[in-house]
Amino acid sequence: MADLVPIIILAAVFIAIAVRQIGRFRLGIWQVMLAGAAAMLLSLQISPAAAFGYIDFNVILFLIGAFIIGRALEESGYLDHLEYVLFRRAKGVSDLALLILFGFGFASAFLMNDTLAIIGTPLVMGLSKRHYLDPKMMMFALAFAITTGSVMSPIGNPQNLLVATSGISNPFAEFFRYLFLPTIANLLVAYLVLRLFYPREFGKRLELGRRMPLKDKKLAALAKISLGLFLLLIAAQVFTSAFDIGITLPLSGISVVAALPVLIFSKNRARLVRRIDWSTIAFFISLFVVMGAVWQSGFFQGAVSGSGIGFGSISVVIPFSIIVSQFISNVPLAILYLKLLGASTLSAISLMALAAGSTIAGNLTILGAASNVIIIQKAERNYGQTISFVEFVRIGAPLTILNALVYLAFLSAGL
Repeated sequence: MADLVPIIILAAVFIAIAVRQIGRFRLGIWQVMLAGAAAMLLSLQISPAAAFGYIDFNVILFLIGAFIIGRALEESGYLDHLEYVLFRRAKGVSDLALLILFGFGFASAFLMNDTLAIIGTPLVMGLSKRHYLDPKMMMFALAFAITTGSVMSPIGNPQNLLVATSGISNPFAEFFRYLFLPTIANLLVAYLVLRLFYPREFGKRLELGRRMPLKDKKLAALAKISLGLFLLLIAAQVFTSAFDIGITLPLSGISVVAALPVLIFSKNRARLVRRIDWSTIAFFISLFVVMGAVWQSGFFQGAVSGSGIGFGSISVVIPFSIIVSQFISNVPLAILYLKLLGASTLSAISLMALAAGSTIAGNLTILGAASNVIIIQKAERNYGQTISFVEFVRIGAPLTILNALVYLAFLSAGL
C-alpha cells in the first residue's frame, strides 16, 4: 500500500487542478502542485535530500533567465512593437491564426517551446485585448502551435533531446525525415480544430496597420540585445549539434548569459527580477518533487515491465506515451521508455514515435506540457484570463486524437 501513496497524491493533484475551486477559494495551478509536493514530503514518500536531487536546476535557471528577458521585452513595450512586424499582413482572424500556428510552430522547433510560451503569451494576450479577440482562442492557438511545432526538431523540447541523444547518428536529419511533413499536417489540423470551436472569431476582420510606440527605449535596446544573444547562442548550439563538434552549452547557460545585458546595464533590474513569474518557478520545483516521489515508487516502471505488451510497436508507442505523459510528465516518460526497453532495441521509427507521442501529449491536457502551464499561469497572473482543465480537454482531446492518427499514418508508411 505504501507504494500507492504517491499515486494517490498524484491523483489528488490532478483532481484539484481540474476543479481548482474549494468553497470561495480559487486555487492556482502552482498552489495545487506545491501542496502535492508538501504532501509527498510530509508523508515521507520522498526525503528532502532525494527531493532536492530530483529538481532539475538546469530547467529552473533556464526559466529564470528566459523570464527576465521576456519581462524586459514586455515592460519596454518591444513585444507590442513586434506585433506590427509579425502580424501586419493578417487581414482577419483566419490569417492571424495561421501566422501564430506556423510562425510560433516553426520557431518552437529551434527556440524550445517553453521559451516561446514565455515570449508569446504577452504578445497574443496584447493582440486579444487591443482587437477584441477571444483570449482563450488565442491561448489555445499559441499552446497548440508551440507544442506541435516542437515535434519536428531534436532540440524542440527536452524529451526530443533525450531521444536524439539515445543513439541516433544524425538526429536533425532523422527528425526532419520522419516528423517534418506530419507536423506540418498537424499544424493545419490545429487550425481546422480552432475554426470548428471558434467559428464566430474566424469571421472577424483585423486592422493591424499601426506600429505601437516603445515604452522604455533604453530597456527595449537591452532587451533586443538579450534576445539577439539568446538566438545567437541557440543557433550555435544547433550548429555544433548538427555537425557533432562536441561543444555544448547547457540551456541554463544560454538563458542566463543572454539575460546578462538586462541584469547588468538596466537600472530596473531589481524590479524586473521581482516581477518575473515566480509562481511558475514554484510550480516546476514542486512538479520535480512530486514526479520524483512517483518515480521512486516504481509503480509505472512495474506496470510497464510486467504488462507483456509489445512497447516497441509504433501503434503502442504513440497512444501509450500520450496517456502516461499526463501522469508522470513527458520527460520522465521518455526516460522510462528508454531505460526499460533500451534505446538500442527500438527502431528509428519507434524512437520518432516516442518523440511525437510524448510531445503531442501536451495538446491533451494542461499538465501534458510545461509550456501550457507557463501560458496559463502568465495569462492568469498578468491578464486575469485562464483556461480550465475541462475547457482544455474539450478542445485538446479531439485535436490530440487527430494528431496521433496523422503521426501513426506517416510513420507506418515510413514517410
